[in-house]
Amino acid sequence: MGLWDKLMGEFVDIIQWIDDSNDTLVYRFERHGNEIKFGAKLTVREGQVAVLVNEGQLADTFEPGLYELKTNNLPILSTMQGWRHGFESPFKAEVYFFSTRRFTDLKWGTQNPVMLRDAEFGPVRLRAFGSYAIRVKDAPTFLREIVGTDGRFTTDEITNQLRNMVVSRFANILGQAKIPALDLAGNYDQLGQFLLQRIAPEFAAVGLELTNLLVENISLPKEVEAVLDKRTSMGIAGNLDQYTQFQAAEALRDAAANPGGGSEALNMGLGLAMAQRLSETLGRSAQSAPPSAASPSAPPPVTPPPLPAANPYFVAINNQQAGPFPMDELQRQAQAGQLTRATLVWTQGMTKWTPAGEVTELAALFAHLPPPLPGT
Repeated sequence: MGLWDKLMGEFVDIIQWIDDSNDTLVYRFERHGNEIKFGAKLTVREGQVAVLVNEGQLADTFEPGLYELKTNNLPILSTMQGWRHGFESPFKAEVYFFSTRRFTDLKWGTQNPVMLRDAEFGPVRLRAFGSYAIRVKDAPTFLREIVGTDGRFTTDEITNQLRNMVVSRFANILGQAKIPALDLAGNYDQLGQFLLQRIAPEFAAVGLELTNLLVENISLPKEVEAVLDKRTSMGIAGNLDQYTQFQAAEALRDAAANPGGGSEALNMGLGLAMAQRLSETLGRSAQSAPPSAASPSAPPPVTPPPLPAANPYFVAINNQQAGPFPMDELQRQAQAGQLTRATLVWTQGMTKWTPAGEVTELAALFAHLPPPLPGT
């Protein structure tokens, strides 16, 4: 600093900080030789806190307002300097301005995947990222623990350290929560709140307040996501045989629409292979599907006509017509002795009532019975 700057500094009696940046946490007011005139005006705006440091020791802290710096209103500094009586000469002190507004949209994320044991997938590697917001809560503590003598301290100088704190605690919480990987998306808010409560005291220990923390995404490795996508596709495709039929039909259509796409022999071979695959798939579907699930376009199964049934017979019982009876009922009556060779029967095509023993179709019913005794 030149002579002119030194002379001008002697007459400057306004100490203030107007911040045009969006990433400055702490700014040290520059004065020649750190000399502050007696009666200088200190302006601390809303969203700021000012701290005076004398010979490496914190002297006074000023909240938003306008202050006139005199020895009688700087009790701590006066005690440190041994000013028992009014002293109107310039005094030396460093003035640090702290921005107490919120610094939002600070990013955190895992540089390396977090290894976890998942109930469904087994060992998995997860990546996560999100954002958080901070502000200076305790300026003297922040000055002692982090800033030191830095003349301009920005968020870039501390975000790496804060990010490592967040990631480390996040890995711990995620491992202890034992939330299935597929259910993590539904627990982002709970994870963010739990993580904020867990590490807020660590931020407070250095004079910062963690005002908000968001978990924006937790993802699987690309290879695992690809396998999961295939599994999802299978679920969407539904019945695999039907999907195979559809794919084979589409391939046949494309081959027919593009006969010049390859040699004739190659196209024919592909067509035969697809047709064989389609035939096998249709065969398996027909065997495994219940009758009600058969395709409405499939032809009905071929069944032979019913076997010809024997004509039923009327039977004369106690001079009364009964029946008609089917052949199995006539056989039962013959075995019970109710139908004999002499019992009169009639069926369609006969001209008169005839004894059952004389009807060729009924003769087999009496084969196990002895003939009638002579003379009866």
